[in-house]
Amino acid sequence: MTTPAQTESTEAKAPTSVVLTDVAAQKVKALIEQEGRDDLRLRVAVQPGGCSGLRYQLFFDERSLDGDVVADFGGVEVVVDRMSAPYLAGATIDFADRIDAQGFTIDNPNAGSSCACGDSFS
Repeated sequence: MTTPAQTESTEAKAPTSVVLTDVAAQKVKALIEQEGRDDLRLRVAVQPGGCSGLRYQLFFDERSLDGDVVADFGGVEVVVDRMSAPYLAGATIDFADRIDAQGFTIDNPNAGSSCACGDSFS
């Protein structure tokens, strides 16, 4: 038998936000330092568009919106708006810096399919 407290604790462990890898967190921190501002956070959103129907947006933002889901990764805050959160629950953001790929990548378990560019999904 589970008590309500046990149920709440199990629900809290379910992925409700994105995960930022250590490499990505270091890159975000460096980019924010380059901006010379300490009030910026990485906002991740899903918007209609792209080849597959939805596209990712990553940008720096100082705003706090009602319903934002905020997670801290080594001093880097990642913010997801309430409309995007269900699409991004459990997604992992990484940063690649290789000869064949450079930039932020998103591994999203909620994406049924994605386009070749990796910026769009459905």
